[in-house]
Amino acid sequence: MTGAIAKGIDGLEDVVAAETVLSEVDGAAGVLVIRGHLLSELAGRWTYEETARLLWDGFFDDLPADLAPALGAARAQVFDHTQALTGDLLALTPVEAMRALTARLADGDDLATALRLVAAPAVFMAAAIRAQNGEAPVAPDPRRGHAEDILRMTRGTDPSPAEAAALNAYLVTVIDHGLNASTFAARVTASTRAGLTSAILSGISALKGPLHGGAPGPVIDMLDGVGDPANARAWLEGALDRGDRLMGFGHRVYRVRDPRADALKSAVKVLGAASNRLPGRLALAEAVETAALEVLSARKPGRSLQTNVELYTALLLEALAFPPAAFTGVFAMGRVVGWIAHAREQVAGGRLVRPQSRYVGPRPRAAA
Repeated sequence: MTGAIAKGIDGLEDVVAAETVLSEVDGAAGVLVIRGHLLSELAGRWTYEETARLLWDGFFDDLPADLAPALGAARAQVFDHTQALTGDLLALTPVEAMRALTARLADGDDLATALRLVAAPAVFMAAAIRAQNGEAPVAPDPRRGHAEDILRMTRGTDPSPAEAAALNAYLVTVIDHGLNASTFAARVTASTRAGLTSAILSGISALKGPLHGGAPGPVIDMLDGVGDPANARAWLEGALDRGDRLMGFGHRVYRVRDPRADALKSAVKVLGAASNRLPGRLALAEAVETAALEVLSARKPGRSLQTNVELYTALLLEALAFPPAAFTGVFAMGRVVGWIAHAREQVAGGRLVRPQSRYVGPRPRAAA
């Protein structure tokens, strides 16, 4: 049967493909370490720029003590590319439009290229969201912090300090997470010496898949479907009866609660004190979380399906007025720093990534 299909790459569980100084994901203990710091030490305490510098330390000789001014200048540098947001680009999803604009940036391996690549998702996603609403892009303000300027460019008005702090906490929380699919894709491309822009485009392309960074958006559909905390258990039971996956629960690595869920839940609670709508939405999410953990424990007793980063990501980004279609692009705004760090680490100490496959197809017939 020449048309037989093999199973393909089986997920590479337990295969150690790299040694890294950047992050450790301890799935059994539910611990995330970012370059020697627990996530709980960073999220809500460090700025995104400070955390970026932590990850990039040693990978760029000219790394300044304070990245904020240089990153602000990079946002201003890439803004001119938003003029290309016309025609076919406007018909794309926000993350696809952002990827297309990022592809306009020159490849390189220096700090200036890295900063432009961090600026790109922030500037291009904000512009794409506005353009698809019929609004003109808002130019960056290099004097502002990265998270604050993202919200200002997206809305056209200044965010509150609580909103800027909440987005900053999110960006720090998702900045790096071991050798996940998008980071692995970025490292493979970097290993060819293609350049940082090519590596980041690989990361974005992997991230947009619904099994990776494209997952938080459907959490909003789930919360809207439940509607009221009293409906949570019945709605979730019905979803499982239909064979649906409960978004926001279960993780490939974590066998206990995802530590990023706690970091983002804390950020949501802080933001909730300054929001009229969020407390009710948070109560709904907590009811869904409690009911889902009970239902999953009863239905799938042999599996550990705990709360993951998606549930409170969706709640936080919704509260900040990002449309669900943009959630993956906002994820990229945070993760791009990690991709760059991994790409630089790969180039500094790794070889061309070239695993082997085992052929299981038909054998050629021997010549007569």
